[in-house]
Amino acid sequence: WGIEVQKHTKSGDQWIVVERKVYNVSQWVKRHPGGLRIIGHYAGEDATDAFNAFHPNLQLVRKYMKPLLIGELEASEPSQDRQKNGALVEDFRALRERLEAEGCFKTQPLFFILHLGHILLLEAIALMMVWYFGTGWINTAIVAVILATSQAGWLQHDFGHLSVFKNSRWDHLLHKFVIGYLKGASACWWNHRHFQHHAKPNILKKDPDVNLLNAFVVGKVQPVEYGIKKIKNLPYNHQHKYFFFIGPPLLIPVYFQFQIFHNMIAHGLWVDLVWCISYYVRYFLCYTQFYGVLWAVLLFNIVRFMESHWFVWVTQMSHIPMDIDYEKHQDWLSMQLVATCNIEQSYFNDWFSGHLNFQIEHHLFPMMPRHNYWRAAPRVRALCDKYGVKYQEKSLHFFIMDGCTLFHFFWTDALLHCH
Repeated sequence: WGIEVQKHTKSGDQWIVVERKVYNVSQWVKRHPGGLRIIGHYAGEDATDAFNAFHPNLQLVRKYMKPLLIGELEASEPSQDRQKNGALVEDFRALRERLEAEGCFKTQPLFFILHLGHILLLEAIALMMVWYFGTGWINTAIVAVILATSQAGWLQHDFGHLSVFKNSRWDHLLHKFVIGYLKGASACWWNHRHFQHHAKPNILKKDPDVNLLNAFVVGKVQPVEYGIKKIKNLPYNHQHKYFFFIGPPLLIPVYFQFQIFHNMIAHGLWVDLVWCISYYVRYFLCYTQFYGVLWAVLLFNIVRFMESHWFVWVTQMSHIPMDIDYEKHQDWLSMQLVATCNIEQSYFNDWFSGHLNFQIEHHLFPMMPRHNYWRAAPRVRALCDKYGVKYQEKSLHFFIMDGCTLFHFFWTDALLHCH
């Protein structure tokens, strides 16, 4: 079936296959709630597992897809394209069904209520400390740590993945509240960017998280490509040094900050903009009365600086040390496992990473509530062992050190290939 379907991959002419049905999504991509790029990334191939991973109400989505249906695969045609392992694909889908039957996709409401409550409590404690103890250096440092460790970023991630409520409308509403009012960012910007990352992790030109704006070269393919073409926008042979100056420190305070506001204005995301502005109004009303405008801005950036480091080490070091390459059209399980690794479980690691130490399980089942990842992990590992798919789990120390050294090795590898 691949010959015909694979012809339709260009913008304006895109077909996908879901559950053996062929859909022409050429025009629908413009109205797709998840953005046009994520569908475009699957044009010309089977998108069944991605479809199941991102849609909580499959019956409703199938109803909207009916007008797009143009045919079905012949009974003699395999369900998998491009020589994917059919047995592995079917076993993975069976595993998903078993986990659903066992309640691994059911939420414990108290978990998320307590998490939201502790964020609001920490916000209140930070403000009360300034009011009661003043604006001295020591107290301000403690306040900055409290604000940076409130973990609203992990909670917005839960709502953004629609993993909390049965009715996804509530997830969308709370997502806008947490990411907008509590963090000063855009839900639509986050969805558009993050879902692409989940759909095609570590795939060059498809995953925005490995689009590093020519500031760094990553993986084994890109450094060699840059070396052969003699592309040297920056001294990449020293990227392991300047990474610590322009990577973690500036990602959230500068790059994301600019991208968020540019995206909201350019795409007319006025609802998100209102939520975002409400954060800044709240923050400056609360803190300028104690610090004045200049020092309140400084406190804001110190908090963002700490959050940025935390975010990079937790999220990017689960992926950057893994395989980064162009599209290989792998099955869902294999694609996620070559691009993702776990950090060993402990109470601290669970807290520090917002349960994203189970990054593998999160990527395979993005709508699974994070408090259930540990239940899925042994099953996933067993399935990987059965088919020889490497399941990587590292200690937190090795995980951080691995990320620190890789940027040097990437460029060294490129130099060796060039010579």
